[in-house]
Amino acid sequence: MNPTAFNLFGLPIRWYGILIASGMMLGMILAQYTCKYREIDYDTFINTILLALPLGIIGARLYYVLFEFDYYKNNISQILNTRQGGLAIHGGLIAGVLTAFLYLKHKKINFFKLGDVAVPSIILAQAMGRWGNFFNQEAHGGPVSYDFIKHFPQFIQKGMFIEGIYYQPTFLYESIWNICVFVILLVILKKSKKIGLVFFTYVGLYSMGRFFIEGLRTDSLMLGNIRIAQLVSLSGVVLWLLALAFYYFKNKIKQTN
Repeated sequence: MNPTAFNLFGLPIRWYGILIASGMMLGMILAQYTCKYREIDYDTFINTILLALPLGIIGARLYYVLFEFDYYKNNISQILNTRQGGLAIHGGLIAGVLTAFLYLKHKKINFFKLGDVAVPSIILAQAMGRWGNFFNQEAHGGPVSYDFIKHFPQFIQKGMFIEGIYYQPTFLYESIWNICVFVILLVILKKSKKIGLVFFTYVGLYSMGRFFIEGLRTDSLMLGNIRIAQLVSLSGVVLWLLALAFYYFKNKIKQTN
């Protein structure tokens, strides 16, 4: 598996970067369609993304470096080297969401209205970005037998054959799950007028899938014996359930008045 797509003026251009960039661009194109469901000005969306995106990437890297600090404290020069991966999606989401929240608050724009139209684009970009992990031969699960891996397409088998061992393609599981979540979010966005419901459903459904898939991976960021991604994902599911309870009781109160 060659992680380099091509060379440009002697500089290797890697599939990892191409797929992440393509996912971001596709997400911004999609937002031209989704913005109308919450009456969000597309220019406002783009301005928010252009601010949140670079800070989200910085946050994703800092989050990763923080939990791998035992390595990076002795290899300071590698902190900025992201060409072979090392971006933690939870760090990126936290930094990006916080940036967007502060910017929109300054502009006096409802964060959750824009969040509702942004999360379908985000989850679609995540689904594409996982294929960058495939080309880097990372974010996979533990060893599996050929009898297990033979049920996957030939190119998946080849990509998951690393140093003589087959590995479970957890990147594929998450990519498929993210696409399913993407479809669900679009349906809710079209059918429901509840501001914030799409945003919180993204948080909950993505977290639910990530919790189980993370348990299969071999490269999890750890805090002692705890997988950080599972801990954050569990928090995301709880937040989603609380939001659903809020919408339910709010609707009950409205019906009784």
